[in-house]
Amino acid sequence: MLKIIGAAVVVFFCTLIGMTVASGYSRRPGEIRALLNALQILETEIAYGATPLPDAMTSVAERCDPRVALLFSRAGTELMSMRGITAREAWQTALSQYYPKSSIAKTDRAILVELGTSLGMSDREDQIKHLVLAKEQLKLEHAKAEEASLKNTKVYHYLGFLGGLTVVLILI
Repeated sequence: MLKIIGAAVVVFFCTLIGMTVASGYSRRPGEIRALLNALQILETEIAYGATPLPDAMTSVAERCDPRVALLFSRAGTELMSMRGITAREAWQTALSQYYPKSSIAKTDRAILVELGTSLGMSDREDQIKHLVLAKEQLKLEHAKAEEASLKNTKVYHYLGFLGGLTVVLILI
């Protein structure tokens, strides 16, 4: 009886590990989609509202998906802090706090870092061009993330369960 309970626990936890790994693959496309929507709101604020960047960041944080609101909220807070930092530095600070807790990959982060180098450095039209470029690059990454999610989510679900069964069979 104890062996059956132990085997069930091993299979359960291996399945749980597989599901945890799979969830990373399934969360990334949604987070990229949320970033795309937030960047669209930021573009609208800059292009049509002529909103100053600190206010635009705060407005985006209030209106965007909670998964990415931290990035824009922190950037807006940093810009409004009156510490004399540039928009690039504020964006870097916000990104360094957002990235470890997010599901985005290094390539997605590189796109956001590149975007940060142009924020607040030029006129409105140039910033809009950089936002459009970042959105296009993120759309490509979104397509890759969707494909990876479809492929890897099922694999890791099965791998966790079958790995647990394998461990049980080896131990018995």
